[in-house]
Amino acid sequence: MTDSRMNFHDAAPKIPPRILCVGMPVRDLTFRIQELPARGFKVNASHFDEISGGNALNAAIGITRLGGRASVCGPMGDARETSPRYIFEKLAHEGIDTKHIVHMPGLVTPISNIMIDPSGERTIVTFRDPELWKVRLPDTDRLLEDCDAILTENRCAEFCTELCAEARRRGIPVVVDVDRTMSLREGLLIASSHLVFSSEALQSTAGVADDGEALKKIAKLTPSFLAGTRGAQGTLWLDEQHNLQQTPAFPVHTVDTLGAGDVFHGAFALAITEKQDLRQALRFASAAAALKCTRFGGAFAAPQRAEVEELLAQS
Repeated sequence: MTDSRMNFHDAAPKIPPRILCVGMPVRDLTFRIQELPARGFKVNASHFDEISGGNALNAAIGITRLGGRASVCGPMGDARETSPRYIFEKLAHEGIDTKHIVHMPGLVTPISNIMIDPSGERTIVTFRDPELWKVRLPDTDRLLEDCDAILTENRCAEFCTELCAEARRRGIPVVVDVDRTMSLREGLLIASSHLVFSSEALQSTAGVADDGEALKKIAKLTPSFLAGTRGAQGTLWLDEQHNLQQTPAFPVHTVDTLGAGDVFHGAFALAITEKQDLRQALRFASAAAALKCTRFGGAFAAPQRAEVEELLAQS
């Protein structure tokens, strides 16, 4: 009887980790074009789509597609707007928890105009109401309940650093997507466990025109794991001995890079909660981002878990 019960529990599926994705949901208007118009000129788009976006939202989609659970937390415009209703409908379809989103009366939900050229590169114009940065997040205990990790972006430091610091005090990993210049006195340097920079943000933050040297400079200021993503050149990172390591990118035919970096960060955060080692976690994230790049649709083109595992097995 006892052995039977033990076997039953061993075979029972584990509850997937839940990752709290902190940021600003965005309504994305995407246009496929042959080339960017010159100043004062017009071009016709070959395709138009309206999707939901934003770093945190995109990462949440990637997480759920890969078998994790995701909650989105952050400011959104007035609940009477069209945009929140549209975004909530999309997130509900993906199984993403939205109860921690904060509506701010009278404000406009962020919106982006995105142009994608034949190489898959995207050019983006985004409007974020400045008042959205004044958001007060829900109660910390409520946010960290059943929370296995936090994923946020450094532009949200103004309203999420205290939450991240408390998460670290409780032993909860905090992964920060650094895609713009970060102050070397920034609180998130300490209130994080993993800092993953874009190459441009890495060099501008450190004031060093070399990714490896920039990582080593920042490592003197934080105990966090440090990495820099470099697109097709792969990911450069520091191991526990502060030696430079590199994870190559997966060669794919790229048609749409929109949301690829966010899918990378979501996959990486999920891998960390699954106790994958750093090298495995970065390969897992690279594979997820590569597959996303082969399809149009922003993060809504993020792969399923089986697709990522198949690509990893082939490689």
